[in-house]
Parts: sequence; C-alpha cells; structure tokens
Amino acid sequence: MLKARPVIRQVHLWLGFSLGLIFAALGLSGSALVFYVEIDKALHPEIQQAEPEPQPAWSSPIWDRALAAGRARWKDTPGKWSFEATDEGDAIPARLYPASSHGDHHAERQMVWFSADGSRVLRAQPWGGYLMTWLYDLHMDLLAGESGRQIVGWSGYVILGLLLTGIAVWWPRGSWRKALAFKRKAALQRRLRDLHKLSGLWSFALLGILSATGALLALPEIRTSLLATAIVAPDKVPSPSSVAETGPQVSVSQALAAAHRALPGARLAFVDVPQPGREPIRVRVQVPGDPHRRFPGSFVFIDQHTGRVLAVHDIRRGNASTTLIAWIRVLHDGSIGGLATRILTVFLGFVPACLFVTGLLHWRRRIAARANMHSTGSRS
Repeated sequence: MLKARPVIRQVHLWLGFSLGLIFAALGLSGSALVFYVEIDKALHPEIQQAEPEPQPAWSSPIWDRALAAGRARWKDTPGKWSFEATDEGDAIPARLYPASSHGDHHAERQMVWFSADGSRVLRAQPWGGYLMTWLYDLHMDLLAGESGRQIVGWSGYVILGLLLTGIAVWWPRGSWRKALAFKRKAALQRRLRDLHKLSGLWSFALLGILSATGALLALPEIRTSLLATAIVAPDKVPSPSSVAETGPQVSVSQALAAAHRALPGARLAFVDVPQPGREPIRVRVQVPGDPHRRFPGSFVFIDQHTGRVLAVHDIRRGNASTTLIAWIRVLHDGSIGGLATRILTVFLGFVPACLFVTGLLHWRRRIAARANMHSTGSRS
C-alpha cells in the first residue's frame, strides 16, 4: 500500500483535474434541480392560482378542455400532448411534442401551462428557453445533446474512481484521530488539505450514490446491460398500437376511466395523447409501492379509437431489476426521504465544487512551495 500510494495520489490528482469542473457543474446544477418545480413556479407567478382548486379527477372534463385549448392554440403544430397531474390545484403543466420529434422525455418540446379549469393557456415557452430547463440540460448533457449525455454518463462511473482513490490516498497509516482532525490554527496549506479531506470523507458514500445513479439514468442501455448481467434483464415496457389508423379519438376522460379500471388503486401522474394515428393514449400512474411520485414506472396503454385497454405495465409484477430501476431516480434526486433528504441533496451538490477548489488551491500552493524550496536551495 505504501508503494502504491504515490501512484494512487497521481491518479486521483489527474482524475480531479480532468473531471473536477464537470463534477462541480453537475453538482451545482443538480442542487438547483432538487427544487426544480418550486423554483420555476416562484419565478413565474402567472401560473399560480390565487385560490388553488382541486386536482381534476380521472373522469373530469378539464383534461379534454385543456387538450382542445392546446390544439386550437397550436393548430399548425400537430404532435403529442402530455398532461401532468400535480395534485396541487394550480395550473396544469403540459408538453407538446411536435410530430417531427421522436417524442420521448428528452425530445424537442413546447412547455405549456393551462389554467386550472383547462380553458386558457397561462404560459408557453420552448424547452431550454428559460432558466430551469437550461439548468436541466446542463445537468443532463452539458448543453451538448447526445454526445454530452454520453460524457455525463461515463463521467459518473469515472467519478466513482475519483472518490475511491481519494479514500485510498487519505487512508491513515497511524492515528485515526489525527487523520480525522481539522487544525484551525495550522498553516493555510494544511487547512486546505483538511477541508478537502473532510469534505470528501463525510460525503463519500452519498456522492457515490449520486454519481452511480446519475450514470445509470444517463445511459439506460448500459444500465440494462449491467442489470441483465448482474441480476436479470428488466421487464420491457409494452409498445402496442391502436387497432385502427384513422377515425375519431376517444375523449381523454374516457381513456382515463379505462386506465383507472385497469389499475384502480393507482394515482394519475401523466396522460399522453398522440395525434390521430396508430399510437395509443398512454397513461402513466403511480401504484402503491412505487417510490417516485412525479415520474412513476407503471403505464396503461389505451386504443385511441376504441378506448380499449391494449396493455398494462405494472411494476409490482416486475422482476428484481424493474423494482431496482424504480428506486434509481428517487436516490438521485433526493426525494427518497421527503423534504429532509431533498435539502440534504441540495447541500451535497455544493461539495464537488468545494472539493475542486480546495484541491486545486492545495496543489498550487504545494507546487509553489516546492519551487520556492528549490530556488532557496540553489542560491545556497
């Protein structure tokens, strides 16, 4: 270990130099995104109701009213509408995915907020055109699209190596008390080292969880391969098609009623209404036991022309890998323990920046001290 320590220190140093800024940017942007919805709402009071109304029920006509208002406003932009059920009684958030995009969660989209009764558009902005979505893209792909997402994902795995080499470099050879001490009256060089050391130590496990879960979220294909190798391949989400390709669509409330009958104990999260064609209406729900409230993992697919249930994806019936995937996002965004863990995650997001700055300053002062020592030695 003694012979290996200098090598590990160099590996830790160069990993820190190469990934430090990315690690800091991901941490700071992640801190802001923990309260993404709350911050965005505070910045845009036009979407807040003076007197919040009850969330529309499964059978409420409000969903159809909002769809009609959206299609009338964007009549020249056909595409899929996705409405979110927030349980907050304020504006109804929605997304319009133009028909030209591939329509998944990260596709090009228009963000829209309808009044609580669904009759009016209160706010509309393109994704990436306002602060919180800019921060989201920074966190997800460093504002570089798919290439950036690959960098973020693989960086998450390498950051695990950075954290582990940091622990190996710190591992005490003598007194644990000294190794865990912070000397307030020591020279600045020592205080920087102690601050870097202790910041990394207390946050090591939590930063490791955030890095690992972030990598798994950014690279779903790698996640599937890892789970298939280690446990079992996750259950695939069905991708059925409506029977007919043309014809009138069923109402949103009719589709929701069918989904509710299929999973009566579930809570509505999203309803995705495609443009006329073969794509089904997709209802995203939170079943008991699913840890994520906003982005749960269960779905009901409804034929958009007949209102018949085509398929159900209930994570309670899934295998071990499907269950594990359900916990990845709540571990990453801090929502696993409610408000307390969300606040902890906010503070945790500042640690990578602290580690980068203290590590860089310590290294610079160390290099300067060596240069000064050599200079003094040469003169003598």
